[in-house]
Amino acid sequence: MQIVYKRKKTRQITVANILIGGNAPISVQTMTKTKTSDVTATLNQIYKCKEAGADIVRVTVNDEESAKAIRDIVANAPLPIVADIHFNHIFAIKSIEAGVSKVRINPGNIGHKKRIGEVLERAKEKNIPIRIGVNSGSLEKDILEKHRYPTAQALYESAMRHINIANDFGFDDIIISVKSTKVNLMIEAYRLISQKTDYPLHLGVTEAGSFVAGTIKSSVGIGTLLAEGIGDTIRVSLTDEPENEVMVGKEILRSLGLRQTGIEIISCPTCGRLDVDLFNIVKELESKVKRFNKNISIAVLGCAVNGPGEAKEADIGVACGKGEAIIYKKSEMLRKIDENNIVNEILTEIDNF
Repeated sequence: MQIVYKRKKTRQITVANILIGGNAPISVQTMTKTKTSDVTATLNQIYKCKEAGADIVRVTVNDEESAKAIRDIVANAPLPIVADIHFNHIFAIKSIEAGVSKVRINPGNIGHKKRIGEVLERAKEKNIPIRIGVNSGSLEKDILEKHRYPTAQALYESAMRHINIANDFGFDDIIISVKSTKVNLMIEAYRLISQKTDYPLHLGVTEAGSFVAGTIKSSVGIGTLLAEGIGDTIRVSLTDEPENEVMVGKEILRSLGLRQTGIEIISCPTCGRLDVDLFNIVKELESKVKRFNKNISIAVLGCAVNGPGEAKEADIGVACGKGEAIIYKKSEMLRKIDENNIVNEILTEIDNF
């Protein structure tokens, strides 16, 4: 039985053709790692992100060369592009003029209220949303002095300050993030902002780290909030390729039953009871199922303890024995197969599913 998480209903915004908030599916975002001025390299990375299943891609616009390049990137990108702006509000304005689908500004370093107002006015003219991206590492000086160090309340106050500024300018097309490198702080801050507003929330643990450490931190932080019904779009921040961020983000959603796209592989951790080469079987299977665009669960289990039962629960499953396995489809036992044919037999059943 699928557990259904009661999600908080937030107001809805539109990023090009992607809906965020309300009842819209939770979207997966990432950010390019190339120099934005290198249009070809940046577009190549964006296409890889699309192939991996990204919904939205953010691109830094941090200098004049990037500001010039963003127009060509937007014109040729297969996904909605978000301009990431720090320090210089002029780059935000140039990005809006270039046709980006959303702008992310950091309240801690964007500058005077007048500058923010200029960005909001241009965004309103073009009917594009703004993400107010609060970060524990770049809080405004007065808020940091008040709280002495980053706290959930400090992150909340920074976000609310800039929500109020936006409202003063008649701008309400907003999405909020309150990120921290500390998982507990990030969770607490998002819980607070969720209690106090109905704006859609962009979830993430900022600067989470390497693939392994960052995946764990992001899964705990983002996953906890999603399980509580908090969050409308996510970004996993890894010191790794952006398509791997997308992969982890999709798996977080899939693990909670919040996104059913592609083939899910369920496999046992193995132990001394194992009599087949399950490590290589699963690795080969993972590489070969990428070509399928089907929502199917595949279970590959190593022994007779839980294998038959869990294999029956998947759409397609195999329970392995000594040098052989039994293959199941929708709980029905089909046949015995040789260990060397496990991957090909599963692929055949996927083709026929």
